[in-house]
Amino acid sequence: MRTLGQESLPALARGFSLLGSGGGGATTMLELMVQDAPIWPIALREPEEFDPSTPCVAVAFAGSTYLLTERLPAADAFGPLLAAAERWTGVRARAVCGLEGAGMNGLSPLLLADRLDLVDADLMGRALPRLDQISLLVDAVPGVVAVCDTGGGVVVIDTARPADVESQVRAAIVQAGGAGAVLIAGFTVGDLTEHGVLGTPTRALRLGRGGADRSLAPAALADALGARLLGTGRVAGVEASIDDPYVSAIQLDDDGGALLRLVARSELLAVVRDGVTTAASPEIIVALDSVSGDVLQVDEITLARNVIVLALEAPAWWTSSPDRERHITPAGFGLRGLEVPA
Repeated sequence: MRTLGQESLPALARGFSLLGSGGGGATTMLELMVQDAPIWPIALREPEEFDPSTPCVAVAFAGSTYLLTERLPAADAFGPLLAAAERWTGVRARAVCGLEGAGMNGLSPLLLADRLDLVDADLMGRALPRLDQISLLVDAVPGVVAVCDTGGGVVVIDTARPADVESQVRAAIVQAGGAGAVLIAGFTVGDLTEHGVLGTPTRALRLGRGGADRSLAPAALADALGARLLGTGRVAGVEASIDDPYVSAIQLDDDGGALLRLVARSELLAVVRDGVTTAASPEIIVALDSVSGDVLQVDEITLARNVIVLALEAPAWWTSSPDRERHITPAGFGLRGLEVPA
């Protein structure tokens, strides 16, 4: 068990930002929501500290993270969803973990920390854009249900088809105005041992502390984070793909004279150096502002900005089998020819 004090919040938030891989949304709103909440200190427990049969839920916000900053969610945004899930399953939840252990959603379980025990795990281990990419659905764990906000009510989605979870939650989020809360139920802490990404909050805390010194030179920063330094330089161009307007290519003139291309959707998916792919999802590709040290969202990697590009190791859960990994490689997003050479 690890005890999290209020003073650990900035490091935890920065670590989750790094795990966002250019997505996941800024953590500022969630930090403000929980920093003065009467939940500190929080016990962060590993799954083996629980009875395996302990009912658990996972939570996140879905839709536009920018809308959430304009229309702040309620302090108890997940409360109505939790109540609906308990009515539907007939089981009272005892524990909570993150649905997406990255960006603002890395902190979202803290909104239920006043009533549920916090598990050191999540269902993605990094930022990912689709709900059919959560680990429980990738592994086809039976009995999983999704509950989401509809802007005045909730909807329960009970289906064995991951694609239905994605499409129906998205439809509900549109009804809610483009952003809202999502809760996954119908699983236990024991299920997380095999079908969850373990230790993500602890990893975020370690990354946040390791990268706290924003004055570090790029190579020293990479060492502190246990990351690979992919390049540093100035953004020379940003172009949308002709075939897919949601895909962009960010051209970077590297300080060493190379040409880097960062390929992105809502997250950074690959880095190509002089025509050769040097990093690709499920690795976690991170861009930081060279001056401020801020972790950048994809749409913040703008013309003339000087950036540092790093690659963090992929969560081991995704790389443990080809069937899992195929869901989050660039090819899994419809982007071919971006494999890292063997």
